[in-house]
Order: sequence, then C-alpha cells, then structure tokens
Amino acid sequence: MIYNQWYVILESREVGKKKPIKVTRLNETMVLWRDEYGKVCCIADRCCHRGASLSCGKWVDGKVECPFHGFLFDGQGKVKLIPANGKNALIPESQKVNFYITYEKHGLIWIWYGDNKLKTDEPFFFKELADMSYSTFVDSWNSHYSRCIENQLDVVHLPFVHKTTIGGGNKTLVNGPVIVREGELLTFYVNNTVDDGKKIPLKPDEITDYKKLFHLQFHYPNIWKNPISEKFMIFAAFVPIDDENTLIYLRNYQSFLKIPVLKQIVNYFMKLSNIVILRQDKRVVITQLPKRSEVKMDERLIMGDKPIIEYRKHREELIHQNV
Repeated sequence: MIYNQWYVILESREVGKKKPIKVTRLNETMVLWRDEYGKVCCIADRCCHRGASLSCGKWVDGKVECPFHGFLFDGQGKVKLIPANGKNALIPESQKVNFYITYEKHGLIWIWYGDNKLKTDEPFFFKELADMSYSTFVDSWNSHYSRCIENQLDVVHLPFVHKTTIGGGNKTLVNGPVIVREGELLTFYVNNTVDDGKKIPLKPDEITDYKKLFHLQFHYPNIWKNPISEKFMIFAAFVPIDDENTLIYLRNYQSFLKIPVLKQIVNYFMKLSNIVILRQDKRVVITQLPKRSEVKMDERLIMGDKPIIEYRKHREELIHQNV
C-alpha cells in the first residue's frame, strides 16, 4: 500500500447510526461506527485487554463497548472506562488501540493511512461529480487493487474483452496514449482506430491536439473517473481488502435528468449496463499472475500500455518516498 494517503474504504450508507461494523481494509481489520454527533469513527477491531473483536460489542454513548469485559473505546482508540476498576479509576495511556482519522463527503468515507502528523486537510475528489446524482454497484474481486486499477487504465483490451459492449467496432490499433501527470492526478488521452493494414500507430509525441481525444483520469491512491460527457460520468474506487482481494465501488453519475422517477429509472439501467461491462473485465483480471503488479516484473509491455507503465512508476515513487 502507499503510505500517507487518503483511501476511500466505504460508502456512507454502510455505517449506520448506532451499530458497529467490522471491515477488512488495507490488510487490517477495523471497526467503524458513528459517535453521538454522527461522525464516523474507525479503530482497530481488537481489544487491547484480551483481544476480543470490538465489532461484536455495542454502541454506548457514542463509543464502542467490548463484548468481553465492557471496556469502552472512543474514536481515537482510547479506553474511557474499565468497569472492573470502577468509574473513578485512572486509565493508563497504554490502554488504547490504533485509530484512523476519517473524512466523509460525497457519500464516501476515507481514512488517512499513514502518519497522522502528515495528514492533509482533505482527500481529493473529482469536483465535476459533486452535483450529479449517482447509483452504485459494489463488486468483490480476487485481485490485488493494483491489477484492478490497471484494468481501467488499459486501452488495448477494449475490442477483445468488451467486444459485445463498449469495445465494438474492432478498433484494435492504438494511437498514443498521451500521458499528463499533475501531482497525483494521472490523465491519459487515446485514440483507437480500425487497423486497415496500412496505418502505423502514432507515437505520443506525434499526436497533435491530444486534449480533444477521449481521456480517463486516475488519482492516487485509489479513485478513477471516466468522463463520457459533461453530463454523464463513471467513477470507481478500488478499495484494498488485502494483498489478494479488492472491493470495487462503481458509480454512474448523471445530470441530464432532473425528474426524480425518470432519474431513478435511468440510473438503474445505467447501473445494469456497468455491471455487465465490469464483469467482462473481472473474468480476465482475476486470472492475472502475479496478483500484484510492480515496475519490474516478467511482462513484455507495449506502447499502448503507457498508462500502466506510468501508473506503476509513480506508484513505486510514492511508496518509496513514504517508507
């Protein structure tokens, strides 16, 4: 994982008002709940006393109570009450577990994974999506999250994996792609055409007016956007569960319909369409070995894989700079 980053880990709707929930994210087991003010709390799901799962406990006055001996934990992982010692007893500083700073907006929950002293004010989000309505599909893949991300940066696979959907037209020849990096935002522009046996793919520096081409965007560590039009976009969060499993939160965003009933109907059918397309990807990606991608590995990449090459290089840079 890349350290010192905001990771999307859940949707807001998944954390209720008073019931703690257990999740595994970034190779760690966590318990989440909302305090008395509605703020999302996230701490390690293992009591520091005898190792019981806190998510099996209950919500008490905005805190979570261990089901074993009643130790009460706040949102910063500190024990606030040890019943056996009495309400007036001093609680040692050692009575605590790891906690994660959370951020909630746009119907998503992020956690800061890293040194809390280096936390940035808020995570990045694609501002174009803020005022659009959306529907969500969540899918679990037996793949490392890097492989899932690379699949959405892959412009070569479309006419083969998605031949019956978005890859129709047999446009197998890939011009470019042109890659633009702005901080931790990666944008790539591409033009796929039919191979007539005469054309030679254009190299990135041979493409003029590349900003007029179709493009996709990815922001580290785990969110992606496909701007199909100004009023219709697709968003994905690739949420690491562990080194071999990922949850993909796929959203259709649209602003071309305002009437509530029609909006819900259109959102529903767009969701069905994306399920079909995502499952076409999944069938292949879960077979890739090794599970996790690296800059140096036994793969023979081509010019059309330039977005994947750039993603791997930048990901490794971020990992090493935060070691």
